[in-house]
Amino acid sequence: MQDLYERVQQSARALREVCDPPPAAAIILGTGLGGVAERIVVRKRIPYSDIPHFPVSTVEGHKGTLLVGTLEDVSIVAMEGRFHYYEGYSLQEVTLPVRVFREMGAKYLFINSAAGGLNPQFQAADVMAVLDHINMIPSNPLRGLSDQRLGERFIDMTRPYDEGLLRMAIESALDLKITLRQGVYVAVPGPSVETRAETRMLRLLGADAVGMSSVPEVIVAHQVGFRTLFLTAVTNVNLPDAMEPVSFKAVLANAAQTEPKLAGIVCDVMRRLRLRDSE
Repeated sequence: MQDLYERVQQSARALREVCDPPPAAAIILGTGLGGVAERIVVRKRIPYSDIPHFPVSTVEGHKGTLLVGTLEDVSIVAMEGRFHYYEGYSLQEVTLPVRVFREMGAKYLFINSAAGGLNPQFQAADVMAVLDHINMIPSNPLRGLSDQRLGERFIDMTRPYDEGLLRMAIESALDLKITLRQGVYVAVPGPSVETRAETRMLRLLGADAVGMSSVPEVIVAHQVGFRTLFLTAVTNVNLPDAMEPVSFKAVLANAAQTEPKLAGIVCDVMRRLRLRDSE
């Protein structure tokens, strides 16, 4: 898999030509959560198809555009839409942007996604900060990699989420008077939604929310040295004994309700980072 390193380098070189200054942070926006993009001072919009080796988003609600600009006066790149295992991409393709952004110099990674709630105390339109995760996607983005230029093969995953960024998110939510749930996220392959029996199993395993993305990106982010904050929008609550059909349209509608809260926290954390790093 030595060509993965070369693909990362080629993508990074192409983006460096249009990213000046280089990004300090990267943001991945999930289903229905593009509202964060409205707060970005955008200098350039780059279709994924114009970036060497980037896949193309095929899911509704994922625009497939990379934004280059600033958020709270912090230089950033932001993905309007991500890639998923269920789209048919390999996990190395799914996570390629994470490697590219780190190669460009970004230190902080903000991951946002939509998820189904499993914790009965949660409500639709809640925001959850991810404390830990369970990976049930039947592969790993590091599988087969032995190129040391890409990072260590055997990485410790006891603390993949940055505790300092989490504290900032909690403080931001308090200041903004936003209820911020905290819990464990479980990643499943999708695209079919869970059955009642599967939902009960995931809850018994200790998961508080379930989604079809993000964990592969977190694994690679940890390998390459990102400081990562993962916030997920709870778009519905799955109670196995009282489950009702969930439509993608409803997921998008509930994500839209959650977006202002999630965007507020992300922006405030970004502001706190700028103030701290300027001291």
